[in-house]
Amino acid sequence: MSAVGTHAPSISAGGTHAPSTAGSSGHGAQLRTVPAAEGRPADGSTAIAAARLVMPGQSIIYTAALTVRAENVGAAASLATSLVTAAGGYVAGEQATLKPTGHTRATVSLRLKIPVATYPATLRQLSSRLGSQTSLSQQTQDVTGEVADVNSRVASARAAIAALRALLRRAASVNGLLNVQDQISSQESELEALQAQQRALAGETSYATVSLRLVSKHLESVKTRKRSHGFVGGLSAGWRGLRVAGAWVLTAVGTVLPFAVLAAVLGGIGYGGRRRVLRRRSRPSTAG
Repeated sequence: MSAVGTHAPSISAGGTHAPSTAGSSGHGAQLRTVPAAEGRPADGSTAIAAARLVMPGQSIIYTAALTVRAENVGAAASLATSLVTAAGGYVAGEQATLKPTGHTRATVSLRLKIPVATYPATLRQLSSRLGSQTSLSQQTQDVTGEVADVNSRVASARAAIAALRALLRRAASVNGLLNVQDQISSQESELEALQAQQRALAGETSYATVSLRLVSKHLESVKTRKRSHGFVGGLSAGWRGLRVAGAWVLTAVGTVLPFAVLAAVLGGIGYGGRRRVLRRRSRPSTAG
């Protein structure tokens, strides 16, 4: 994160000079990854050793990525939601694939926001109560200097706006009035940006973010029928073949039947016309 800079203007009138601050902070991040052996739960106390409560005066951002193999991912997701809600947190995002296609596992991905005060205990419960933990990675970022810098810039911007408003009341000309108003508008815009960054930092340092991925233990695959051998197997195969052949015959009959009916109708019409013609020809010969 980068702090938004603000420059308090220098004001010559009345000898007032609004203070300007410049801050810089170096932030270090520590990453701890705790893998677990396949099919064996990891030691929860060792895996969460990096999670510590915020010391007085410190501003820490906690993030974690946890993967758990569960018997029922739907039930595990419900339990995870209950644990986080009971700790004062909430679910910020959810993505589920409960009925996958092919030889894949059902999965549920949750983005959990947990208060920093209850983060270690809640993460320990998520790692042990949902199923077999397969992986856990944690990251901490110290933003104490950044938070102090933003707070200082907010205070500086407010002081500059107050000084400009005091100068506005003593403006002697229209041009001076417009100039001071422009400076006030600029300072207010920077103050709003700083306050937005201040709120974002407060939210990130108040709630830890845990990306939880639940994976089913069993592969979702299509069950295949066992083939039986011997007389019963041959009889079943013959019966299935007969049904298939009967279906093909019925399909062929159904396809040909409309054309056969049409041909019969046309044949009947032609035969009746031919008989009429023959009768007309036979009458003159009989009369002669």
